[in-house]
Amino acid sequence: MMGFEHSTSGRRLWRVGGLLLPVSAIILGLVLMVLIMGLAGLSLLLGTTEIPLASLWNGALTDAQAFALWDVRLPRLLLGALAGWNLAMTGVMLQALSRNPIAEPGLLGLSQGAMLTILVTLIVMPHINLVWLPLVAILGGSAVAFLLIGLVGRSTQTGLEILLMGIAVDTVLSSLNGVLLLYTPPETSYSVSAWLSGSLFQASWDSVSSLLPWLLISVPAVIWVGRALSRYELGEDMAAALGESTRVSRPMILVLAVTMSSVAVSAVGPVTFLGILAPHLVSWLCPLSGCIRLWLAGLMGALLVIAADLFTRLMSANTPVPLGLSLIVIGVPMFIVMMRVRSFGSRSR
Repeated sequence: MMGFEHSTSGRRLWRVGGLLLPVSAIILGLVLMVLIMGLAGLSLLLGTTEIPLASLWNGALTDAQAFALWDVRLPRLLLGALAGWNLAMTGVMLQALSRNPIAEPGLLGLSQGAMLTILVTLIVMPHINLVWLPLVAILGGSAVAFLLIGLVGRSTQTGLEILLMGIAVDTVLSSLNGVLLLYTPPETSYSVSAWLSGSLFQASWDSVSSLLPWLLISVPAVIWVGRALSRYELGEDMAAALGESTRVSRPMILVLAVTMSSVAVSAVGPVTFLGILAPHLVSWLCPLSGCIRLWLAGLMGALLVIAADLFTRLMSANTPVPLGLSLIVIGVPMFIVMMRVRSFGSRSR
């Protein structure tokens, strides 16, 4: 059964069997996917070694063009999109659990915890296989998550306490990472320094293959937690009143958020602000909650990372710019415009 319906609030819905989807969410999702495909195409074709579309279509690429396309740009594109997808979704989960609109892995210290364990591992075992780095990062992120729970306790209701404690823990861990970097073996110090700023410089098929299985595992888990998140956004007490088993779902959502953010950090390093920017852009364009907001935020996160990476390669071909910096250059003006439009909108009411 398919067709249009209207909700009690007047929102237009599209029914597909037993599933009701807001038409605005469908439109935004399609627009984001079109933009992702368009920017991905430009990212594959443009760069220091330009690849004419006709040559790609006819399969008449030179060795340099084929190397740039298949060994450099395509893994870089996929790795950036997967990392952006993970970090944006993690931001949605943490904001719903803490009921704080600026909660994200970087501010809560989860990224720094994952970085700390990775740095220690690289110092002790500099030749470790990339496959093990996501597991190492998950251990560090999980340790910080449980530390925050132990420090704050379960009595907090506003999320402010856990955010402030997360900032304190993040500051301490960031200092420890800076000290440990001094003891990193010289042959890995440059790559680690670039990675600490958020980087796709060392993207390869090995790094993509180390991240992809975790994405495949997270997809069904995200489908499961989506419905619970819409209840947690009303508060933990209200979620429990609506039948949500908070003792089961809350730790599972936290574990999923830590896993997704830690895996992304192991691949591209700490990419700050993305976990705040992507969910808020989606909420501004299409104010929804739950599973739909998760998926749209994931698409927005992938789009922002692809756009930032393309901006980096086009504007600074000879001087490598960290992904985190280019995301700030692109994201901060967008965030300011969004907040100003929201402010004018609230005043006009």
